[in-house]
Amino acid sequence: MERIQLPDDVHPKIIQALLNSDTDIKIEDALDNEMILNMGPQHPATHGVLRLVLRLDGETVMACVPELGYLHRGYEKMAENMSYHEFIPHTDRLDYIAPMSNNVAWVLAVEKLAGIEAPPRAQYIRMMIAELARMASHLVAIGSLAMDVGALTIFLWTLREREKILDVWDILCGARFTNSYTRIGGVANDAQPEALAKVKWFIDQYEENIEEVEKLINTNRIFVDRMDGVGVISKEDAIQIGFTGPNLRASGAAFDLRRATPYLFYNEIDFEVPTYTQGDCLARYFLRVDETRESAKIIRQVLDKMPRGETILNSPKKVLPHKSEIYSSMEELIHDFMIVNFGINPPVGESYHAIENPKGELGFYFVSKGEGHPWKCKIRSPSMVNIQAIPLLVKGQMISDVVAIVGSIDPIMGEADK
Repeated sequence: MERIQLPDDVHPKIIQALLNSDTDIKIEDALDNEMILNMGPQHPATHGVLRLVLRLDGETVMACVPELGYLHRGYEKMAENMSYHEFIPHTDRLDYIAPMSNNVAWVLAVEKLAGIEAPPRAQYIRMMIAELARMASHLVAIGSLAMDVGALTIFLWTLREREKILDVWDILCGARFTNSYTRIGGVANDAQPEALAKVKWFIDQYEENIEEVEKLINTNRIFVDRMDGVGVISKEDAIQIGFTGPNLRASGAAFDLRRATPYLFYNEIDFEVPTYTQGDCLARYFLRVDETRESAKIIRQVLDKMPRGETILNSPKKVLPHKSEIYSSMEELIHDFMIVNFGINPPVGESYHAIENPKGELGFYFVSKGEGHPWKCKIRSPSMVNIQAIPLLVKGQMISDVVAIVGSIDPIMGEADK
């Protein structure tokens, strides 16, 4: 058999990582019967610019090395060179399928650092938009996973439901995709009655439509066979590798930050934390469907419990004042000028705060020197951590299974290449 040559762009360290699972094999011997193949970064089924270097024996994956970094975003350094307020729009571009949730995570982290708390109504609005963002993200995950294994209709149906959520964003803040709606100390504006009515209509009609999706593919032999028993990871391995969110709960670990370390008013809300024990692609699909139903249940309670009142904290040295006050009061105009130009100047120290994002634990770590911008910012992005598990999940599977496995862990490369 003619020896297969290595791709020119495969780094020696990647080759070594591919062989680590079989340390007694040399690359020369491996290439006599095996192949090193690039999957991506320009590949639709890698869900972004993710490169997977695969070591193959025929169509069986012997080892895999995921390579990130093709977006070169540098958001952590950007955050260290702008004020805490200025970075809010950039959080939209992390997990760009759930921008509202990212907004909430950032402002909660900053408020913890600054020692302030938003008014109750603002906190309920944040819960509502975070759960709608979870539903929107999971709908895209379900639809794109189905499309990855050949079921195009589901993708169109789930995007139809997501469009209804984007219509809510349009009413609420005037933007459908990159919203920048939250503010340090509250939200940009109150939730209009029209927006709240649209939210209620959406969750009332949602159950019927998600059932339609399930009826189409839950008993579809091709879909189930492509997912069942594929990409299995045990509860112990999932915890050790750093899985959080739906991927962890699909392996049997009932860990949810909304329950473990409650924030906002989640401790006052009744909801279940769905779990599955199989830890395969099918379990990860089932779990996301269940979580959308729990999010709808949470939103219904939030609408019932949401109090009246202010939606932004009155703290002039740390929170941007209302525009009406800026235009009518010299003192408020000075406060606005100082915050915009010099930042909120939180206390010296360090802080970490995380929320249960659709992909898992999204956390922000700050080191403050008392200046208007963080001296150090570290983003704990769930997509980057979840991608660590791909080598474990794909080993021993077929090339076609790699497509289903990547789709089932639902990575967003804008968040991974932070």
